Amino acid sequence: MNDTPGWASPGSAPSDGQETGIPRPSEPVDSSGPAGNWSSRQPPAGQWSPPSSSGTGPGAPPPAPGWGGRPQGPGWAGRPHAAKPGVIPLRPLGVGEILDGTVSTMRAHWRTVLGITLTVAVIAQTAIILVQRYLLPDPPPVDANATGPEALRQTADSLQYNLMNSAPPLLITMFATIFTTAVLTVVISRSVLGRPVTLSDAWAEARPRLLPLLGLTLLLAVMAAAVMTAGLLPGLLLGDTAGVGLAFLGLLAACVVLVWLMIRFCLASPALMLERQSITASMRRSVKLVRGAWWRTFGILVLTSLLTFIVTLMIGIPFGTIALFVDDGGLNALLTDGATSFGWPFLIIGDVVIATITYPLSAGVMALLYVDQRIRREALDLDLARAAGLPGYDNGS
Repeated sequence: MNDTPGWASPGSAPSDGQETGIPRPSEPVDSSGPAGNWSSRQPPAGQWSPPSSSGTGPGAPPPAPGWGGRPQGPGWAGRPHAAKPGVIPLRPLGVGEILDGTVSTMRAHWRTVLGITLTVAVIAQTAIILVQRYLLPDPPPVDANATGPEALRQTADSLQYNLMNSAPPLLITMFATIFTTAVLTVVISRSVLGRPVTLSDAWAEARPRLLPLLGLTLLLAVMAAAVMTAGLLPGLLLGDTAGVGLAFLGLLAACVVLVWLMIRFCLASPALMLERQSITASMRRSVKLVRGAWWRTFGILVLTSLLTFIVTLMIGIPFGTIALFVDDGGLNALLTDGATSFGWPFLIIGDVVIATITYPLSAGVMALLYVDQRIRREALDLDLARAAGLPGYDNGS
């Protein structure tokens, strides 16, 4: 592994089917000799631990500095001490440590993170408001008393309008997310090693990977659309009451398949960014890293989504309320014309603040989840320790 965010290629990783060749830490620099050099004075009976175990008696050797090792035997209890050159300890992480590492990155590199997210959020939200106000058509009239073919036509028109109205914001948000994810992944990879990073450094590292990341995002979006279409199409083609029931069942099945696929491919973006993988190789990489940890990954992402939703409510509700009263006639406009009349204050006070906080939260959890899975499966903590220059680790492979 080198010292840049483009971490080592996983060619000999255990998740690729090769269990041998995993590096081990070198002898601690303060070691008094090989494990076989026994002292002439032995501890009393019952307090002795063999040097190869992780016991805590007087005869137990000190652990290698920063060793984020795995359980070595029945005497192992709890998590061993691990070095922490950056925002996370170099060992398998708990859910709280992943979230804490994300928040620590936002605090430690707040200038870089704020510069990225605030700029992107302002541009994205401004573009969304402009498109919604000046480029999209007005909603079609709806007659609540319509029946038969007229009701079907109005339903189709409303559906078409909703799709047209939601497509531009989704597209703009997708581009904003791609940009922030690319740059913030680089920031987080540096923060794991405890190294400073500027906005220009992060941009220089992330820029060559933007197009592949865009291709990956589009491919996953097309895959999601294909799954949903396959689930809904049979019921829609049938067209009668039975078709509605079939479409509903197809929608449920499609949602289950879609969630399963998205979790399997959720680590493709950090693999593409940090390992310089191609689109298809990063997707295969994600599948291998998630294998055997699907439910854990699912739980962490659900928890992250829940926290993001709570943050959105905590920020959006008070700032949205302020925006109603700050805007001239905002409250009356809300009661008469709808929510679009107070878009600008809400943009400045609400959406931008929400996006500035939630963008790095989502990107940080995803990147650290990727690091955690590689530590668990491939002993990436040893490579990270070497790259961070910790004592007691050789520089070889």
